[in-house]
Amino acid sequence: MADLFGSDPAPGEASDTAAGPRPLADRLRPQSLAEVIGQRQVIGPDAPLTVMLASGALSSLIFWGPPGTGKTTMARLLAHETDLHFVQISAIFSGVADLKKVFEAARQRRRMGQGTLLFVDEIHRFNKAQQDGFLPHMEDGTILLVGATTENPSFELNAALLSRAQVMVLERLSLEDLELLAQRAETALDRKLPLDTEAREALLGMADGDGRAFLNLVEQVAAWKVDKPLDPEQLAKRLMRRAAKYDKSGDEHYNLISALHKSVRGSDPDAALYWFCRMLEGGEDPRYLARRITRMSVEDIGLADPQAQTICLDAWQVYERLGSPEGEQALANAVIYLALAPKSNSTEMAYLAARAEARKTGSVMPPKHILNAPTKFMAGQGYGADYAYDHDAEDGFSGQNYFPEGMKRPDYYQPVERGFERDLKKRLEYFARLRAKRAGNPGT
Repeated sequence: MADLFGSDPAPGEASDTAAGPRPLADRLRPQSLAEVIGQRQVIGPDAPLTVMLASGALSSLIFWGPPGTGKTTMARLLAHETDLHFVQISAIFSGVADLKKVFEAARQRRRMGQGTLLFVDEIHRFNKAQQDGFLPHMEDGTILLVGATTENPSFELNAALLSRAQVMVLERLSLEDLELLAQRAETALDRKLPLDTEAREALLGMADGDGRAFLNLVEQVAAWKVDKPLDPEQLAKRLMRRAAKYDKSGDEHYNLISALHKSVRGSDPDAALYWFCRMLEGGEDPRYLARRITRMSVEDIGLADPQAQTICLDAWQVYERLGSPEGEQALANAVIYLALAPKSNSTEMAYLAARAEARKTGSVMPPKHILNAPTKFMAGQGYGADYAYDHDAEDGFSGQNYFPEGMKRPDYYQPVERGFERDLKKRLEYFARLRAKRAGNPGT
């Protein structure tokens, strides 16, 4: 944009810097929504944006997606196709005073019969008060808001703002999409990329679904002077591989740890190892992974394989002693072990049920017969009376009640027929039979 509040050039119009060098990504900006590559779920036939435009009822929008998926381009094209004045700001560089100027300028245009499409890049970086500031101007039609975010709107945007805008989810460009983009670039440059088939495929993968980054890579490769097409090894020597998108504190972080956890739970060691390595490649702290892996052993394996927790703690300790990268293999050992271990969440279910019951019953006292009586007064109150010492009972089991008086005996722990819990289930059933026997005949 020429300045903070000015309108970007409409598609097909020359910018102020048209006479100077322009990056390939800028030169190849689509001139209409029909030229946009990818995002068929948003702008394809019968897709939400297509239907809105056809009906003349475009609403405020939030574009949520990774970098380089067309958020800015699509916002600009929407303004062009609806004859709205396009204004672009960034939440990184704008404050309350800036927003007031934008809204005042939009009101002036509205008085003259011109609507305003306000595109807000990185909208999640505005705080709650700033986000609330958009609401009255959206409601009275002063602006049509199009926000762009790489973070999950459910967590980063106010509910009031989300209720007034439709969220459009943009996806990473597929390899097929990137190939179409490469062909469009070759047409614009009037030359083929100096790569063999395998190297071309490698270049597509380097972009990680980011169209803008891919065109920057294409522009670099197209400028090389070579005698014959390069192979993947030669390409790798000449071009630094682009790091995969991974925000250790953002949405991608939670997506990948969820994928790792569910792969372990689903007993797929190959998938679990893949997501584990994806997080390491993205720069995740191995100590965070060690903690989460240990949590998986507690939550999803539990007593079906009590050794799983020990394996995780040992791997964590090995990592602390060896560090990276050697110690990471110990964590990988734990990931594979967990994926192949028998699964059970019976301990977690029992724990959650017992916690819920504990909250509900409040401060009810234990039965008096299992309370100590260190004073004569307490003994006189019945503390410790008729307590049955289990070691003196037949089978070392008295079968007495340990729950509060009047409380129905619950069955929190229900072991599964997998792993070590099969043995625990037999023990549980054994004591249940003895308890019933003792209850029917306390003398036995």
